[in-house]
Amino acid sequence: MKKIFFAIFATAALLSSCGKDFITVKHNSSEPLDEYFIDEARMYQSLVAAYDSLEWLDYFDQYVNALTLTPDIMADDIYCGGSNEGDQPALVKTHYYTLTPTEQSDRIWTICYSGINRSCIVLEYVDTVPGMSEQTKALYKAEATVLKAFYYNLLWKFWGNIPYYDKNLEAPYITEQFTADAVYEQCVGHLEEVFKMNVLPMKASAGNEGRVTKAMAYMLYAEMVMYQNDTERYDDALGYMKEIINSNEYSLVSDFASIWLESGEWNSESIWEINYTSEGAARDWGAPLAAGGTVYPMLIGVPGATEASGFCDGWGFGPVAKAAYDMYEEGDQRRDGGILCYNDVFDPIPAEKTRWQHTGYYLLKYIARRNGTHGQIASADMNHCNNIRVYRYAETLLNAAELEVLTGGDGSAYLQQVRQRAGCTDTGTDQRAIIQERRKEFVGEGKRYWDLVRSGLAQEVLKAADHEWRQIDWTPGKKYWPLPQAECDKDPNLKQNTAY
Repeated sequence: MKKIFFAIFATAALLSSCGKDFITVKHNSSEPLDEYFIDEARMYQSLVAAYDSLEWLDYFDQYVNALTLTPDIMADDIYCGGSNEGDQPALVKTHYYTLTPTEQSDRIWTICYSGINRSCIVLEYVDTVPGMSEQTKALYKAEATVLKAFYYNLLWKFWGNIPYYDKNLEAPYITEQFTADAVYEQCVGHLEEVFKMNVLPMKASAGNEGRVTKAMAYMLYAEMVMYQNDTERYDDALGYMKEIINSNEYSLVSDFASIWLESGEWNSESIWEINYTSEGAARDWGAPLAAGGTVYPMLIGVPGATEASGFCDGWGFGPVAKAAYDMYEEGDQRRDGGILCYNDVFDPIPAEKTRWQHTGYYLLKYIARRNGTHGQIASADMNHCNNIRVYRYAETLLNAAELEVLTGGDGSAYLQQVRQRAGCTDTGTDQRAIIQERRKEFVGEGKRYWDLVRSGLAQEVLKAADHEWRQIDWTPGKKYWPLPQAECDKDPNLKQNTAY
């Protein structure tokens, strides 16, 4: 069952609010920040504001920037789709590896720096708030620090060499550009400081689902360490995965398909999700930052879906490649539990309804369902209630398996748990086999591209000759996107990434 922790309010104010009542709290712009935080309630609102930016990672300012779709269309299992090649051109260029400084999904940059700014406000002012216990202050610091690292992690993976700061900037709002390696060291160093604080719970308590936990922070740490191929921290990351496992706070769900239903949100396997709600949802095309649901299920929905199917008539982005469906052996519940072959189950979709890059396969995990907008009060298209599952326990097990192998051990016991749940009979246990297992487990969850890059397989796998649509091979020069030209115009000291 979904527990609403945070909601979005698009105002000129710094702060937003949370809870089922959607009470908006506005910051008086004439009141200096150092005088605003007079009690714990106001600081709590500031902490909630730091979470708010997460919800914009599906659609922002007329541009699609979906957290899972954007990296997936750079890999091999998910195509771009949509009406045609002119529909969301930044996504098409992402898909084709033809991004330029002026044509890209740069709203991700804006969203993440907004989240960093809000996190930094918590860190700067929390110690000055009267009446707060030291334990609560430490908890807020830990949450804000992990959120800041999460936002930087996205910027780091997409752009690499980015402006970095730990304290909010003053005019002219320019700061040093760090190398990708330096950004990494800052982020993992701050996460390690949080671990030493030991104030985060391993799992969120009832009603607090969506807040940062120790398990979520451990998963973020392992993700960054593995992407950096930081061999000196492999043992630490493995230890954190084992700590999650040995806590017995999480377990695999037996029915894979049930994970993706509304009733499957915050199940025993869920470590961290980004919450969306349809009840009372006011998000609209004219107010995309208002509180509510997500547009992502409609974005990838089935064009021409009938009412009898139980799915909405969607827009056809993110079609699943036939090769992704075919890679599963019979009996692997992840195939039909995560991918929908619509024509095999329902009346075929008329040809005139099909969209660009149509394959007939759709991502069942996040697809738009007929009852997915119950209780919304604005645009139904934008207010689906499907949470984004960012970290699942299955990934903890696969991280542990891979880190065991990378440190000279045998991760087969962890790997086998995932395979057994799926009904998979594969037997390989080396890193390449684990990467393939991750591919099967996480289709459409935004993991595949990063896995190919960090494992060194991207140049081998992402060849135009092996792709139905691309004309350009992936090369190491494509690892980082070009810095947005608008940011370079603001700061002439920014050095554009190589190859752009």
